[in-house]
Amino acid sequence: MHPYIHAQKHPDKPAYVMAATGETVTYRQLDDQSNRIAQLFRAAGLRPGDHIALFLENHPRFFEICWGAQRSGLIYTAISSRLTAPEVEYIVADCGAKLFVTSRYLSDRAAELAPLLKGVARRYMVDGVIPGYESWEDAVAAQPATRIADETAGHDMLYSSGTTGRPKGVLPVVEPQPIDADNPLLQITSKLYGIDENTVYLSPAPLYHAAPLRFNMSVMRLGGTVIIMEHFDAEEYLRLVEKYRATHTQVVPTMFVRFLKLPEEVRRKYDVSSLKCAIHAAAPCPIPVKEQMIDWWGPILWEYYAGTEGNGLTLCNSAEWLAHKGTVGRAIIGKLKICDDEGNELPQGQPGTIYFAEGRPFEYHNDATKTAESRHPKGWSTLGDVGYVDADGFLHLTDRKAFMIISGGVNIYPQECENLLINHPKVMDCAVFGVPNPDFGEEVKAVVQPRHWADAGPALAEELIAYCKQQLSAIKCPRSIDFEPELPRHPTGKLYKRLLRDRYWQGRESKIM
Repeated sequence: MHPYIHAQKHPDKPAYVMAATGETVTYRQLDDQSNRIAQLFRAAGLRPGDHIALFLENHPRFFEICWGAQRSGLIYTAISSRLTAPEVEYIVADCGAKLFVTSRYLSDRAAELAPLLKGVARRYMVDGVIPGYESWEDAVAAQPATRIADETAGHDMLYSSGTTGRPKGVLPVVEPQPIDADNPLLQITSKLYGIDENTVYLSPAPLYHAAPLRFNMSVMRLGGTVIIMEHFDAEEYLRLVEKYRATHTQVVPTMFVRFLKLPEEVRRKYDVSSLKCAIHAAAPCPIPVKEQMIDWWGPILWEYYAGTEGNGLTLCNSAEWLAHKGTVGRAIIGKLKICDDEGNELPQGQPGTIYFAEGRPFEYHNDATKTAESRHPKGWSTLGDVGYVDADGFLHLTDRKAFMIISGGVNIYPQECENLLINHPKVMDCAVFGVPNPDFGEEVKAVVQPRHWADAGPALAEELIAYCKQQLSAIKCPRSIDFEPELPRHPTGKLYKRLLRDRYWQGRESKIM
């Protein structure tokens, strides 16, 4: 279960295809390139356990780098191509990357980053170079395509923001393993989803996210072919399903919404009957949306609940969901525990904080406090979500304890924006949270207490939104701002954010979409 095995069995079979250009990387090419990259890492002095960082769009070289790191025991951090240079700088410094790879496409931010990445020994760029970077292609081509002598499995360390406002690296606690070792995700993808050498997997999402990165690599472990969309477009997605006879895919609920909003004649124009399994997660799916998708695509939808942390997993197929509408499934990895704020277990049907017992261990890199905050006294771990378990053991989400916002399947933690807004000279106090959005599930809302009430109004709202966009990626910034003369705070200073947020969710049974 590794690309090198499939390179021996089916050397000319496509490992992945870039949808827009048709560029194809075969298993032989992937094996050769990942070997050269592993050799480059060793030549650069990197040893098992060292960190590298990738700041790339959905690029043909993306998985070559990941597999090169995987077979040389390195910890690789894929960084969102939407982030600003200061946001990227923080992650690169925090993860301790010794090598950094970016692209000419991202050269505007790469130019800003070059003088900032002082702790990075080697900086590379694909598709050309700018000052401060070496040519990735030239460096790789200079290496032999033979396997390094000390192969050992590396893995990702991806960043998941938290209530402290800064992204935190999620570091799995794993023992050294051979590069072709089995893992729980492989068992699920092969046994439940039916992914194998005959699979054609259509991937429409950014590869730096945990699910697309891990699922795509799982398909390649199992010998299937991945079709990678550089950017998501609803009609283009349907066209690609028909063109490549895609059998498996993974999407987010926002994409379902986009499909359903296409004109009926466009939806019926493409043959999607080849799809055997459509996996979705990242955000709760509105019940009417999922009902319509099952009516259209058939009972092939699988839903799961998990996080970058990988501490547990719930899962359900279409039949189970139809019998428990709104569920995100039963526990497949770990055991569900629902607790009150004091950590006491709650009875069936009563909502509380969701914990996984006996799940996969993890730590937040360089943050023992946040790691401890995610733990129950009995050692269980939580992502901070709230929900209940029904009589049949199916989990239903009802709220997010940490006020995380999920917009279009992207996790957004409001503290970063709050920390920024509070520094604006016209802001006295602020709160940032998610409010309903019919297309994206949620959107970012800010409620601001201005220093001078006379400033409250559209002009200040526009000024503050522009201020945020100067320092944060646009998706983290408020779509709209409301003003209050005073925010509800306890005398101790605690902000009762829920009192503000609940106004925008009135009339809804669940505080998440």
